[in-house]
Amino acid sequence: MERVMGGGALQLVLAGAGFWLLYKILVRLRPGADLREAVVVITGASSGLGKECVRVFHAAGARLVLCGRDAARLQEVVEELTASSAGSQKQTHTPKTVTFDLADSASVDRAAEEILKCYGQVDVLINNAGISYRGSILETNISVQRDVMETNYFGPIALTQALLPSMVRRRSGHIVVISSVQGKISIPCRSAYSASKHATQAYFDCLRAEMERYKIQVTVISPGYIRTNLSVNAVTGDGSKYGVLDKTTASGRDPRDVAQAVLRAVRHRSKDVILAGPLPTLAVYLRTLWPALFFKLMSSRARKELKAKDE
Repeated sequence: MERVMGGGALQLVLAGAGFWLLYKILVRLRPGADLREAVVVITGASSGLGKECVRVFHAAGARLVLCGRDAARLQEVVEELTASSAGSQKQTHTPKTVTFDLADSASVDRAAEEILKCYGQVDVLINNAGISYRGSILETNISVQRDVMETNYFGPIALTQALLPSMVRRRSGHIVVISSVQGKISIPCRSAYSASKHATQAYFDCLRAEMERYKIQVTVISPGYIRTNLSVNAVTGDGSKYGVLDKTTASGRDPRDVAQAVLRAVRHRSKDVILAGPLPTLAVYLRTLWPALFFKLMSSRARKELKAKDE
């Protein structure tokens, strides 16, 4: 009986993956919304995926507000875009910048006021900024768990809630959050990061339901590994920098491709997007449809990772 149930679950998982692939193909074929003149706010805009999002939305003709902690690096991005668009026949706009730290809740309200002063409105908010983590739970200070949650969860929701009233008044807006596949399934040695992304998924799912009556769109994008410095800048259990480019990160998706997928998701008003390969996507379905097998696989992975760490 157990074998029959297992086989049935596997068939459901494979069928779900097939429907997911078909859906992605259909989405690509649909015409998207025009983003020319749209006011797009991007956090974590000075590097990695955020910087690539800046490039693709700038090319799409959006009016950008770039947010980050380092004013000089943000200005470098602005100058790069200005230089690259010189002589272009496309209509582009010089981005504006707002400097603040998402982890500093006191600065978020001030930043939201500055953002709204740039163009008087926000059409699209892309919550991209975040930090990763590597470490075993037994060796992780509770302060690190809190710090990761502050940056990855409380920061984005504080900025979202500060800008939300202006969208509600206009009955228009689109809120995007860059979550992670680890916001849908947890893997060993990522507790702080995965917990922050699970919380993010839950919050923005609730927000989507509540904002539908105001015609405000909410999109959660869950990528797998992306070829950025996320693992290099990750924190460890004692709060120090990890400083290593993981093999999984080094072989991850090109951030330019992910940025294009973010642009498509905004244009098509997608609600929930998984940007991962077949195995991580299969694991998401497996966690729901065949949890016993999923837990067994994660336990095996944990043993290998912790053994390698001890050696």
